[in-house]
Amino acid sequence: MVYQSPVGARDLLPLDVAQKRWIEKRLQQVFHQWGYHRIITSTLERLDTLMAGGAIERSTVIQLIDTEDELLGLRPEVTASIARAAIMHLNDASYPRRLYYNANVFRRSQRGVHGRQQEFYQAGVELLCGAGVLADAEILLLLGECLRFCGIGTCHLVLGEAGLTRSLLNDFPPHLRETVRTAIAHLDRTTLETLPLEPQLRERALQLFDLRGLPADVLQKVSQLSLDPAQQEAVNNLKTLVDLLQDFHARIPNPDLQIILDLSLIQTFDYYTGIVFEVVSGSEARVLGQGGRYDQLLGTYHPQGKTYPGIGFCLNIEDLHYTLLNSDRLPQHLPISDCIVAAQTPQATAAAFAYAHQLRSSQPENRVEVELGPDRSAEEVRAIARRRQIAQIIWVNAQGETQTEQMESAPRSKETGLHASPIE
Repeated sequence: MVYQSPVGARDLLPLDVAQKRWIEKRLQQVFHQWGYHRIITSTLERLDTLMAGGAIERSTVIQLIDTEDELLGLRPEVTASIARAAIMHLNDASYPRRLYYNANVFRRSQRGVHGRQQEFYQAGVELLCGAGVLADAEILLLLGECLRFCGIGTCHLVLGEAGLTRSLLNDFPPHLRETVRTAIAHLDRTTLETLPLEPQLRERALQLFDLRGLPADVLQKVSQLSLDPAQQEAVNNLKTLVDLLQDFHARIPNPDLQIILDLSLIQTFDYYTGIVFEVVSGSEARVLGQGGRYDQLLGTYHPQGKTYPGIGFCLNIEDLHYTLLNSDRLPQHLPISDCIVAAQTPQATAAAFAYAHQLRSSQPENRVEVELGPDRSAEEVRAIARRRQIAQIIWVNAQGETQTEQMESAPRSKETGLHASPIE
């Protein structure tokens, strides 16, 4: 019988892991520089906790039943888990909480889609109890710094406003509202032109359809609409945010990041109340990450319904990895061990292990291997060291005495690059 991994799962071999960890370490360094602290939440959540935000479809959750017959789910995203943990444990809301995570998330494939990936890796941040344009700006600038520090290259920051878009759609009849929203989100102008709408509403739908492009152009168009005070405030805040970002980039240039304003942008999770955004690679239009503001979500988990503002983003590690594969930034080989410690005779085995322990203790950054083939000849050990480009063999006798042999350089073997297919 051939044992295989479950459908939608994949294994990460050593080089995949080294490249994934390179990305995660770069992101973690930026998160630390900006004052964010790591949080780890449970991979398993009660199903009602996952559904409480009202943004997750039950069919997408991989469900389990525990010994108490309680329905559990593997988290399909991390924000809801952090919101739940924040309400349970982070009682002091007098100042912003800057949190980050590296986590795996799980989403069930849609029916009829065979072999689609179901486990994903993400890194992201949540800025809790931070309200207003300045908090929005911090998150977007932090996102841009993460991309720059990883060396992603040209990409587009697509920025929308969930609350404004939702309110602009309220003018449409309830039975057609979702159709209008879907058509705008999928750039389906034909559907908008053929819907049974009054001429004035059809004109409004086509106006909303065109609210994407350069920030100055979009802001000018939306300002020409008939807006109520709340909508006008949202537009004013959006303009302030865009001006702040552009002013920052005039002082600290980031030519690889281009801002696009798109008021038709609709995210998968419906708990967003303010700005929403996604970052898309310029070369392949691959979505590298997404996020937004959610000022009501934390109240869902508070016993008295008290809520706090929040905003965050996640970056998709697989998509970052795929985008970086053709660059020279990711590790291309596994680290080479510094030396092999080899027993000269079977009686010297314990002494060899003891000497390797001393080396590891005195030089923790070094990689030290013990030769495990008791019947290998000295020449066979040397051949292994040459093939794997290990610089030294340290021979140990039964009395613990050592002799160091420097090895000639040799072509790197394919073994040192052991990896599977690209993460995608």
